[in-house]
Amino acid sequence: MFWQDRRTDTAALIERCRDADAVVLTNIRFTREVMEQCPLLKYICVAFTGYDHVDMEYCREKGIVVSNCAGYSTAAVSELVFGLIGAVYRKIMLCDNAARNGKTSAGLCGTELEGKKFGVIGAGAIGARTAAIAGAFGCGVYAYSRTKKDIPGVTFIGLDELMSSCDIISVHVPSNSETAGLVSRERIAMMKRSAILINTARGPVVDNNALAEALNSGSIAGAGIDVFDMEPPLPSDYPLTTAKNCVLTPHVGFLTNEAMVKRAAIVAANLKAFREGRPINTV
Repeated sequence: MFWQDRRTDTAALIERCRDADAVVLTNIRFTREVMEQCPLLKYICVAFTGYDHVDMEYCREKGIVVSNCAGYSTAAVSELVFGLIGAVYRKIMLCDNAARNGKTSAGLCGTELEGKKFGVIGAGAIGARTAAIAGAFGCGVYAYSRTKKDIPGVTFIGLDELMSSCDIISVHVPSNSETAGLVSRERIAMMKRSAILINTARGPVVDNNALAEALNSGSIAGAGIDVFDMEPPLPSDYPLTTAKNCVLTPHVGFLTNEAMVKRAAIVAANLKAFREGRPINTV
């Protein structure tokens, strides 16, 4: 069984999954309350990279195998990083408005990537690809990771040093108990006034209230944000929606035609492997 529409309420999820042995879902919260009403459930394929929206404790208790689709959006997300940087640095939205309304380039002087100190928080697949692209733009690339890695052209430094010294800071860590609020109010306050923050990872990693305050006060120069404390649509009073020099996208980092094809192939491979008794991409 499959459904074209997206339902996130508990009752609908129970109705759709109660008789399933295996469930494929994207970034829909899949809670203990739902799974307790699915007695046949043996396998969950998360058609997404992150899986913090699945109650993993319950899955471990019940022996439910969980796989994800890591890798399908590596190119898509890392490319969006530079789309957001370009939008912030070159004032693309303001330029578009000026061109459509008979205005000139007055007040629209931009900023170049070349020569900037580019900081990457998290050096997994997406972080490493982002670092490589930053190097191609002529940036000096620095990274923070719990585990130091050998990535050509990347210098690993401490998180606080990265926050205080880099011109561009791009977040690429998963959302879990260790990363919640990692880019905290205190760390945002460390950033240079000329620095910008890009978050295409997970919303709870950044204190978005503190980020909005820093943007509005001019403590930092700008931000490009694709992920939030909840899935869009955002409430009208969400602080970043009115923050200065902030470009927002409604969680589209993973959403390209090519990534969807890659994801479908990984989902199919995951399901086939589970049916054959050799689950792959388990988390």
